[in-house]
Amino acid sequence: MITATQLIPYNPSGDEELKRLKQQFAKLRQERVPLYLTLDEFDQILHWKLRGQYARQRERRKANTDEVVRTITKAALSLTVPDEDYEIELRFGILCALRGVSVPVASAILALVFPEKYAVIDFRVWRQVFDEERTTFSVSDYKRYLHEIQRLAHELGWQVQEVDFAIWEYDRRNSWKPTINRATS
Repeated sequence: MITATQLIPYNPSGDEELKRLKQQFAKLRQERVPLYLTLDEFDQILHWKLRGQYARQRERRKANTDEVVRTITKAALSLTVPDEDYEIELRFGILCALRGVSVPVASAILALVFPEKYAVIDFRVWRQVFDEERTTFSVSDYKRYLHEIQRLAHELGWQVQEVDFAIWEYDRRNSWKPTINRATS
């Protein structure tokens, strides 16, 4: 299990794309009440989160029109309830109604819009936090994950999204899997 001390060299302050997106959505939070995302803004998040896998569900996501994205994200992003765990369940349930959105993508939307509150769930960070391999996640998994990221954020004095990114970068730089040489096996 990763510790706060291990994360200090991986503070994400140098990631320009992450900074740009967070600034863009912070500005939107001030200007757009109630808050919603346009199809273009939603697509920017997909590009950032999915990177090389962006094209994988492109056809499925075509059903997400600008009107649909605005309506769904408005409902999810403007919703607040006193019980934070219930708010997570509701927000994820609403966002996952969009085609091509599952728990990891919904977490990316929430983490970019509310970086002080949410983190992006990912197999790399899960591996470092819980010392187990996992590639699919439920909302219950996310809540467990977020509580651990929040604990580390509190310890470091960082935003939860910064901790999440630092763990992702730590794993990317420090984890490796041996490759099988098919010519000799």
